[in-house]
Amino acid sequence: MSTDDIVRRFVEYFEERGHRRITGSTLLPPSGDPVLFTTSGMHPLTPYLEGRPHPLGRRLVNVQRCLRTTDLEEVGDPTHLTVFQMLGTWSLGDYEGPQSLDWGYRLLTDGFGIDPRLLHVTVFGGDGQTGPDLSSLELWQERGLPVELTVEDNWWDNGPTGPCGPDSEIFLWTGDTPPQSTPTGDDRWVEVWNHVMMRHRRLDDGSLVPLPQRNIDTGLGLERLASLLQGGRSVYD
Repeated sequence: MSTDDIVRRFVEYFEERGHRRITGSTLLPPSGDPVLFTTSGMHPLTPYLEGRPHPLGRRLVNVQRCLRTTDLEEVGDPTHLTVFQMLGTWSLGDYEGPQSLDWGYRLLTDGFGIDPRLLHVTVFGGDGQTGPDLSSLELWQERGLPVELTVEDNWWDNGPTGPCGPDSEIFLWTGDTPPQSTPTGDDRWVEVWNHVMMRHRRLDDGSLVPLPQRNIDTGLGLERLASLLQGGRSVYD
């Protein structure tokens, strides 16, 4: 399955579920933006995640070129590229996390043919400010997938302040043996898709306040998924 095939299947799957495709932004952000490069699909959508109505509605899908400076030290390993394409979906105050996770699971297994026995997921386990993500945990338990609870590894933010929230990550086993251990215990588990329940804003003092709406922001690396589906040993293959 080529990258074009993957993009087409991904976008059409979510268009069938009411999402409108939006055009990806340039790799260089607008003048005055605090980041050097567009780092994720959600970055250009920040105003809409904070409550501004989007002209195309509350369900969006796109493909965004990204350069993530925080990943540069890892470029050259089997899963990281300098510039990559991110497949993304958003719910701007529409559906909640379990719906997003269920769609993601069904696309990976039914749409892309991944054996569910090769999947493992992680879920936010709670900290002093926010409780555990029980709705995601329940969904994965219903699907019969092994779950690992973490704290820092399953909290997403776009910097020291701004929109943030718990996330649930889906991993695929790439080892030559049957799956073993957990994603934090064995790097043969490769992260495929991250679903962020973006519900909070972190303030300068570190406290959290609710966003005006509860959003979903997901990201799936196109080249990484292609290498896994094609049986390549790295994104460079």
